[in-house]
Amino acid sequence: MVCDKLKKYLDVEGVKYEVVRHSETFTAQELAAALHVRGRMLVKVVVLKTEQGYIMAALPADRRVDIAALRSELGMKLAALASEDEFKRLFQDCEPGAMPPFGNLYGLKVYVDKSLTLDTDIYFPAGNHYEVVKMNYADFERLVKPGYFEASRKAA
Repeated sequence: MVCDKLKKYLDVEGVKYEVVRHSETFTAQELAAALHVRGRMLVKVVVLKTEQGYIMAALPADRRVDIAALRSELGMKLAALASEDEFKRLFQDCEPGAMPPFGNLYGLKVYVDKSLTLDTDIYFPAGNHYEVVKMNYADFERLVKPGYFEASRKAA
């Protein structure tokens, strides 16, 4: 089931969205394949610990974040991947690794790779490893009000 915070938020905001069930997956590439969508339409979430606290970077599943470049681009001195224990503490209503890109619901600033804005619709984890949410990118942008970055590269 879609994590409670996300479902309530989308419903209260009156956003049109679709929940898509899929076979259980644990990587973004497995998920894109299970959904039969291009990797650039599937949002991958990376949580970083910085001197300003935790932040969320959202990028297409077919890309990798360059943490050093992101840190430089955002003017941060420190940025490192958060641990699974930190995920569990920050996103208590989500399975580890299946957080939706709505860091604003968890007190985290969200930064989106600009390449994610190229498609009308996006897909992202619904808080578990067997469902995603499909919604219009413009609605996502309006609700999350993310910052933007260009510190990613095509995954090998």
